[in-house]
Amino acid sequence: MTSADAFADTGLLAPVRAGTAVEQATGDAAYVRALLDAEVALVRAQTSLGTAPAGAAEAVAATAADTSRFDARSLALRARSGGNPVIPLVADLTAAVAERAPDAAAHVHRGATSQDILDTAAMLVASEALRLILADLDRVAAALARTAAEHRDTPMVGRTLTQHAVPTTFGLKAAGWRSLVLDASARIAAVRAALPVQLGGAAGTLAAFAAFASPGGADSRPGPAAHDFGVRLVEAYAAATGLCAPALPWHSLRTPIADLGGALAFTSGALGKLAADVLLLSRTEIGEVSESTGGASSAMPHKANPARAVLIAAAARQVPALAGVLYGSLAAEDERPPGAWHAEWQPLREALRTVGGAAAAAAALAEGLRVHPARMRENLHLTGGLIVSERLVAVLSDVVGRAAARAAVTSAAGRVDREGIALHEALSQEPALADVVSKDRLRTLTDPAGYTGSAGTLVDRALRRMDGGPDMV
Repeated sequence: MTSADAFADTGLLAPVRAGTAVEQATGDAAYVRALLDAEVALVRAQTSLGTAPAGAAEAVAATAADTSRFDARSLALRARSGGNPVIPLVADLTAAVAERAPDAAAHVHRGATSQDILDTAAMLVASEALRLILADLDRVAAALARTAAEHRDTPMVGRTLTQHAVPTTFGLKAAGWRSLVLDASARIAAVRAALPVQLGGAAGTLAAFAAFASPGGADSRPGPAAHDFGVRLVEAYAAATGLCAPALPWHSLRTPIADLGGALAFTSGALGKLAADVLLLSRTEIGEVSESTGGASSAMPHKANPARAVLIAAAARQVPALAGVLYGSLAAEDERPPGAWHAEWQPLREALRTVGGAAAAAAALAEGLRVHPARMRENLHLTGGLIVSERLVAVLSDVVGRAAARAAVTSAAGRVDREGIALHEALSQEPALADVVSKDRLRTLTDPAGYTGSAGTLVDRALRRMDGGPDMV
């Protein structure tokens, strides 16, 4: 193991994101790249407004293109003295630019504060991570749409509070999973579209940038044009990064981060619902679904563990806690906060990469999910027909009255439990029903497949929803 390897976060304890595209998009190298991109974009924005020479942007961009100059571990160690990695990065970038073009070095980071650059870099990293997450959510939704359509009318046990309740269909369950995934996708897309640059200078007034635009320089009183320059610079900076221009600097107004945390927490929960159901339905004694390739056990060769669902379920338990830190940072003091901002960095990255890993795992899970209708039918009959007792009381009430119908069904249910006979047989022996309801009618009424209500229609309606919008009627 090399010295660098000793400090690398290889994902050993985070298999949900290990080896995924989002892991690379949120790694230290990606953050260094984003920090450099934020610095380059700032010089480009100033060049576009005439406060930096045209050659400065090219010199800074050419220098920043070689990321091998900027060692993430060194930046991390030197960040301890100033509290953030932008300070040593700016020092390294300025020195490197000075070697290439001495006059351009003065324009590196000019007017900005560290938080401007780090917040902007975080938004650039988040934008790429969310792009990857959205692509995987699209895969999940497409696969679940196919599953829901294929199993529109496949009957299965509906379970409430862990017990058999009434029949449903697997198509309706899959349509429900898809609905949550589309809800998550809509939230992620909306947050991504609104990700803003950060630019405010030392205390969010853009004063330094206005000073650069003043005809007499920093010592003169800036006029209206100079004040307007700060706003125009934010817009130019946004254009240079591909992010949005915020109405205000958000150094201590952390709505963008809180919105990110909320969308990521929701997405982890939406995928967690899929995983939770798969974990239940793939239990040996239930066996209604299984993953396409189960995970091996270190001790039991016969096992095929639902590994993807396990990883997704683990992610769903972690991300809300990470989002809680981000929400807590909304209570940020002053114009730039001590600690609240710093507390966001690692939880935001972990939330992005954990949700990204969960989305990738969910795509593979949904695309390879094996459905076992025969086992679903077997399980429907485990109670000997009692799963349709609600239906029987409702239908038979029209024949013999509600009180008599309920008494007959309760009595017959007891015989099913005691004697192990089918419910329709027990019902046919009830005095209140024997002469008024035929055995064939009772057999039909106790068939679970005939009591799925509007499940098929609900599936059809859910599948008309093609994006993150509401279901269509």
